[in-house]
Amino acid sequence: MSTRAVSRTRRPGSWTRHRGSPSAVSHNKVLDGLGRAGFVARGVVYLLIGWITLLIALDHRSGEADRTGALELIAGKPFGFVVLWFLVVGFAGMAAWRAMLAVRPHRADKDKASSRLTSAGKAVLYIVAAYTTARFAATGHAGGSSNQQSTDFTTDLMRHSGGRWLVGAVGAGLVVGGLFMIKGALQKKFAKELRTDSLSGPARRRVLILGTVGKTARGAIVVGAGGFLIDAAVRFDPSRARGVDGTLRALAAAPLGTVALIVMALGLAAFGAYSFCEARWRRL
Repeated sequence: MSTRAVSRTRRPGSWTRHRGSPSAVSHNKVLDGLGRAGFVARGVVYLLIGWITLLIALDHRSGEADRTGALELIAGKPFGFVVLWFLVVGFAGMAAWRAMLAVRPHRADKDKASSRLTSAGKAVLYIVAAYTTARFAATGHAGGSSNQQSTDFTTDLMRHSGGRWLVGAVGAGLVVGGLFMIKGALQKKFAKELRTDSLSGPARRRVLILGTVGKTARGAIVVGAGGFLIDAAVRFDPSRARGVDGTLRALAAAPLGTVALIVMALGLAAFGAYSFCEARWRRL
């Protein structure tokens, strides 16, 4: 076997991939580039959500602390139109990369059914993000805030028989998923996805701190959104459902809410910064 053509043969009926062939190398570079652009796009959005959250905590802004608010903030800046279309390309690239992991993963640890399903789900989410961002860039209409989307989703489900229980189940799933996200962040399980051999010890620690803080904050928001869905199901009141913005604003209304919201703002910004680190050192 040539040293330039590394083959990996799997069980009968599975595919064999020659990563060393020129066409495969070219394809991998394009796909990896799209994936890294997606991480950059995600980083931009979360940095802006963190900034908006900080402004809300300091009573300087009443806009939405979610992707819609971030897009509106970008659109109001010089060259905002260019940045918006970069986000479209980044989100579409991330969707393509995730779809490839779902259909034909090139790493053994990504070939499990659970990993494929996770990648497929994330691909769908990024397709939606690319579409809504493109629509906003073209028409100036973002399609509603995360709060409105959550309320509409809950209302539609509750119109059907058993919908109330389904809403509660979705909420419980979000709570469990968010708690697993927090657990994984605290245990630094995400570190196995990074290639940081070229980094110094202090630099690697900073990257891990950003990942831990950022992913913990993101998990906390997922837990909060799930809790609001459960509350909506228990009270049979779709208006009690909340998206990212509503979850953060509810936090602001709690005791020491301003301090808690500032901490969340820093956590979301940390996740944005960590996304840039993933764009540079993620194992794709």
